[in-house]
Amino acid sequence: MQSFEIDKTDLLRIKTALEGDDADLEVVLQGYHASEIAILFEKLPQEAKERIINILPTDIASEVISEMDEEHHPGELLVNLHPEKRSEIVEELDYDDATDIISQLDEDQQHEILKDIDQEDASSIRALLSYDEDTAGGLMNSEIIRVNISLDKKGALDAIIHQSEEMEELYTIYVVDEHEILKGILSIKTLIKARADALVSELVQTNFVYVKADVDQEEVARLISQYNLTSIPVVDDGMKLLGRVTVDDIIDVMEEENTEDILKISGVSEDEELSGNWQDAVKSRLPWLVINLGTAFLAAAVIRHFSAVEEKLPVIVAYMSIISGMGGNGATQALAVTVRRISLTDLSDQQAYRTVLKEFLVGMINGAANGLILFVFAYWYDANPMLGLVLFLAMTGNLIVAGLTGAGIPLILKRVGIDPAVASSIIITTFTDCIGFLLPLWLASKVLL
Repeated sequence: MQSFEIDKTDLLRIKTALEGDDADLEVVLQGYHASEIAILFEKLPQEAKERIINILPTDIASEVISEMDEEHHPGELLVNLHPEKRSEIVEELDYDDATDIISQLDEDQQHEILKDIDQEDASSIRALLSYDEDTAGGLMNSEIIRVNISLDKKGALDAIIHQSEEMEELYTIYVVDEHEILKGILSIKTLIKARADALVSELVQTNFVYVKADVDQEEVARLISQYNLTSIPVVDDGMKLLGRVTVDDIIDVMEEENTEDILKISGVSEDEELSGNWQDAVKSRLPWLVINLGTAFLAAAVIRHFSAVEEKLPVIVAYMSIISGMGGNGATQALAVTVRRISLTDLSDQQAYRTVLKEFLVGMINGAANGLILFVFAYWYDANPMLGLVLFLAMTGNLIVAGLTGAGIPLILKRVGIDPAVASSIIITTFTDCIGFLLPLWLASKVLL
């Protein structure tokens, strides 16, 4: 199945149907998957969204709302619906999806929604709302299938059948004792293939991966990826089973974390919505640009210090902009790779050392290769081999600095507790700009003047 993209035909079809009666609109909507309707919502006004949600069957409407991106405010759509329709949708949602949507609202709106739904559902959602949204507790779904370790095969199957009636997906079966303490996991395949008189205690797998409720979502994603899991149980400090995080939740987490890191490296706040207006974009980006302007004064100070060199050898000005720009590109490459490694795993001291050493060697080799090109060009175009030597040394040196800072700065920031994706690019740009200007000017002052 190909991914769905909004085109003019789809929008025209929906808008035309919105001009007719509900029956015609319902027929048109039947041609779209819930996730496709959620994408179409990005281009529709609030009134149209509310009308469509009210027309759709509750199970489809709940899926549409759960598929909407947070930046398009599914919570606001939900709170504006008729209380009866709203309650039906919330009760149809998985607890984790309902929690994610309701958490976007203020306390009064949350209370308004929760007071109208089934009290058991409301209690479960309130419990999930108490966890930080970026932790395992904030990600987990408390709707899970659990069996008591004392049951036999028939009793376990009966329990699974009873609990799975309202669940869409059946992942791992969790085995608990009478106090809800997690004892292990059990695959449905193992249970079905077991002899008729087998006990759960004989079939349970006691060597399993789990996470505490306060574990960061990136660590949850790493564990699910490392152990190829479809879900991972979430427990409290006493090993009481609280819920599970499933692989579909982790896909969303990885997309969110990757987007966040890309924005941070680019000097854009994670609070800026990708589809936001220009005012939000200015508010998000301007502070970083002001900081960058401040660091640019350092590079300007280097140039001013060697003004005499520029007056006597104006050709160096053209080349030093090339050297500075190449250093920025090299540092960005090293930074991107290093931040990605940091986000995937906690690097040991030995791994950090090897990362920096690798980028040093890459910078030296790439610098020498590009420096050689500059040497040849200066020798041929400017008929000045000594200028070529200065450019070769400056290019090599700046790309070495680029590699060292691109890998070293984020590792240092991580070690002192600062998010490396946030501050690294500003510091690294300062280094590569200053060194990119300093090396050719200083070398020229020693070799050519």
